[in-house]
Amino acid sequence: MQSDIVIVGGGAGGLELACKLGRKLGPDKVTLVDSRLYHVWKPSLHEVAAGTLDIHQEGLSYQMLAHDRDFSFVYGAMTALDAAAHRITIAPVTAAGDGEEVLPERTLGYRSLVIAVGSTSNYFGVPGAREHTISLNATEDAERFRLRLLRLLAQAEQQKEDGAGASGLDIVIIGGGATGVELAAELREASGVYAAYGFRRLQVKRDVRITLLEGAPRILAPLPERVSAAAARLLDQRAIRVVTDCRVNGISQKQVSDNKGNVYPADLCVWAAGIRAPEFLGSLGLPVAKGGQIEVDAHLRVQGVPDVYALGDCAACTDGNGKPVPPRAQAAHQQADYLLKTFLRLDKGEQPQKDPYVYRDYGSLVSIGRETTVGSLMGSLRGASLFVEGFMARIMYMSLHLMHHNAVLGSLRTGLMAFARFLIRRTTPLVKLH
Repeated sequence: MQSDIVIVGGGAGGLELACKLGRKLGPDKVTLVDSRLYHVWKPSLHEVAAGTLDIHQEGLSYQMLAHDRDFSFVYGAMTALDAAAHRITIAPVTAAGDGEEVLPERTLGYRSLVIAVGSTSNYFGVPGAREHTISLNATEDAERFRLRLLRLLAQAEQQKEDGAGASGLDIVIIGGGATGVELAAELREASGVYAAYGFRRLQVKRDVRITLLEGAPRILAPLPERVSAAAARLLDQRAIRVVTDCRVNGISQKQVSDNKGNVYPADLCVWAAGIRAPEFLGSLGLPVAKGGQIEVDAHLRVQGVPDVYALGDCAACTDGNGKPVPPRAQAAHQQADYLLKTFLRLDKGEQPQKDPYVYRDYGSLVSIGRETTVGSLMGSLRGASLFVEGFMARIMYMSLHLMHHNAVLGSLRTGLMAFARFLIRRTTPLVKLH
C-alpha cells in the first residue's frame, strides 16, 4: 500500500487534518491510520464514564468519515517506522472475543508522514497507580469505569436493602486539572438521577462519596486563580471533597495514601494527574524529549528525519516565545490547520511555508456539570483574560464541540445538526447504566 500523506492517529488534530486534506486531495493521496474504528472527542470521555453520554450516539465511524470526506482509512496500530524507505508497519488486528486474526500485519508507504497519536497517562512511578486506577485516555477506559461504577452502585444498593451496616461507595479522583474536575462534577450530577434507574435506597451525597486530590496548592493550577476559586466553590456546593497540596505516594485496591500519612478509602479510583507520549514512540528511531514526545522544529517537522511531522500531545514543540505548547485540543486544531497549508503547497509543487507555527492561547473552559461552566477567554491586548462563568460560559463550552464537528464533517449545516443532537443529549436527564 502507498499514499502521498499518511496520518497516524485519529484524535482531534489528526482527524481534522485528514478530513480537510481529503476534501482537497482525495482518497488516493490521503490516508488515516488508527487502532480504533470510532472517534470520540476526548473532552467528552468524562461524560461517557459518568454515564451521561451514550458512546454509541457520540462515536463517529472512521470508515464513514473516510467515505464522506474523501480519504482512505487503514485499521490497525502503527508499530514500526522505516524512515529511509518511507514506510510504516501496521500491526495485525484480532477479534476481541476469540483472538482470531481479522487483518494481517501490513506495511504502508508514504511521501509525507504525520504522527498524531496523542498521549497516555504518566504515573510518575507511584506504586499501584497503573494497577489500581483507571485513566480516561480512550473510550474503552471510560466504558470500563462506567461498568464498574454500575456494579458498585448495585452492590451498595443491595447492602442497603440487607441492612448491612455502613454502605455506599468511595470514588477518588487523583488530579485536579480539567479532566479530574469535570469528571467529579459529572459524577455528582449523574448520581442525582440514580433513583430513577432503580437505586432508590442510596442517599446520593451521603452514600456516593467523591474526593478530588490535587498536588498543587489549588485545582486547575494552570488557569487564573479566579477560575480555580470558582470551580472549587462549585464543587463544594456539590458535596465534592477537594484536598490540595496532596502528594499521593501509594495506591492499593481499596485505598489511596499520601506523603502526610493520610489514607483515603477508594472503591473506584481515577488517575488524572498527568500525561506523557505513548511509549512506543521511543522505539521508532525518532528524537524524543523527556516526556516521550517527538521533538519537532518550528514547522512541526521531526528534527533530523525528512518528510516526517508530528502534531498534538505527542509533539514537543514551542510557541512563538520559546515556551512548550500545552497539550490542549486547541493546540492540535491549530497545528492541523498549519500542516494543511503546508501539504497543499507541497501538492502544488510549491515550497513549504516560511512562517513558523505559532501557538495562540484562546483561553480555557471547564465544565462543572450540565448547567455550569467556568473559564477564562484570552483578550487581544497584552494577554489579558476575561473571566466567564454560568450559562454563557456553558454555551461557549458546547460551541467548542460544534467547531470540532464542523471541522470534521465539513459543513456548517451538518455540524449544526450534530450540535442540535448534542444539545438535546445534554439537556435531557440521561444516565446510561445498562
